[in-house]
Amino acid sequence: MAEKFELFTDKAGEYRFRLKAGNGEIILASEGYKQKASAENGINSVKKNANDDSRYERKDTSAGKPMFNLKASNGQVIGTSEQYSSASARDKGIESVKKNAPQAKVDDLTI
Repeated sequence: MAEKFELFTDKAGEYRFRLKAGNGEIILASEGYKQKASAENGINSVKKNANDDSRYERKDTSAGKPMFNLKASNGQVIGTSEQYSSASARDKGIESVKKNAPQAKVDDLTI
């Protein structure tokens, strides 16, 4: 299985995307968008910003679990990771986004 973005609608009818690695694991997920074009712009922004390490906000959840956000140049969050068991696992997740996002194809599940 190749890396890909999945574009889909959630139960509230909003558009979302998730980036999946080649093994099928979700490595980044978006917020909800009211317009499909906005979600598509979000995917393009992930592709554009993925290789810029300064765009990654490394943090811990309130429960102390490491995670990260990928931010656009304007500081807006464009993708959020899962929670990881360690900071090193989180850093591997970031490296996975850097490796997979730029060339990932889009699988449009809304059609």
